[in-house]
Amino acid sequence: MELFAHPFFLLYFVPVLIGVLVLFWAGKKLKNRAVRALFSPQTYAQLTVGLRPESVGRTVLMCLAVFFLFAALAGPQWGTEIIEAQGEFSQAVIAVDVSASMQAQDVKPDRLDSAKTMLRMLVSNLKDQRLGIIAFTSQAFIQCPITTDEDALRYFITALKPNMLPVPGTSLAAPVKLAARMLAKYPGHKALILLTDGEDHTPEELAAAKNIALKNGLRLIAVGIGTKEGSLIPNKRDPNGTVLEYKKDKQGNTVVSKLDEKSLLELAQATGGTYISYTTPAQVEAKIVQSLHGLDRSISGTARHAAYKTRYQIPLVLALLCLTGYLLYPRGKRKEPAIKQKTVKKVK
Repeated sequence: MELFAHPFFLLYFVPVLIGVLVLFWAGKKLKNRAVRALFSPQTYAQLTVGLRPESVGRTVLMCLAVFFLFAALAGPQWGTEIIEAQGEFSQAVIAVDVSASMQAQDVKPDRLDSAKTMLRMLVSNLKDQRLGIIAFTSQAFIQCPITTDEDALRYFITALKPNMLPVPGTSLAAPVKLAARMLAKYPGHKALILLTDGEDHTPEELAAAKNIALKNGLRLIAVGIGTKEGSLIPNKRDPNGTVLEYKKDKQGNTVVSKLDEKSLLELAQATGGTYISYTTPAQVEAKIVQSLHGLDRSISGTARHAAYKTRYQIPLVLALLCLTGYLLYPRGKRKEPAIKQKTVKKVK
């Protein structure tokens, strides 16, 4: 534990005290020189007969007052207290498609890894945003609750893997419904950043998802990852990562996964949001940041941490007491006039 928050103020006390003492000493020398030039000792004694000299006690009190003042500036601290930091943030949820089709390599190195690279850049730049993370296939699951902790967000982004959820398929309605529940306690307009190739196995649920988003003030920022030409979906790899087998349908045909922008455009337009076609991580990240402008903000606690209690009040009170004592402390004893008496001889 550091006893003082700003200990350098204590170092300033020494040169300040020396400077004050030198100033007083020089002033006294100049005063004595001026007195000797203007008055004789007898005349000066008569003029100052009613003045009291400065006492040692008053000088000590003044020095202590200055010392305690610098001690207060140094910020003495001991004991701990819990401090909650607060900030003003807008709210958004990131929903990432982790279905098998996100392994397609029409976006290098593949769709999911490209999305993760972009998201790591995004969370590093969104300092005034409270974010949560959802992973979804045909169902959606919370991976990271809504937070401002960048390290936690980056950890859960890195942990996203293809087929990490126990349910196959893809539903765009599922993350919309879950994001609406996560953001329900925050007032005003919020955002859902949806990263997917757009394939939807439950299109009949999209109308209900639109209504839920509108009812909860949820603006959809849809990022379509993939190409219209599409790509094969790796199904089996060797230990070195080389693809040994591609995914096939029930008839034994190799599946080609293509970007489906139609549903993403409908969702984005219906909620007053934006559709973004994936190009490069930096370009997409910049467009998302721009699309997040205008969201409503709310004030809340961001973090709790232990800190030392500041005790500057104690030396400050002591400084005031010493200063009061200096002003009320009586000066030295009254001087007696040092006048030499002339001897007068009587003449007989």
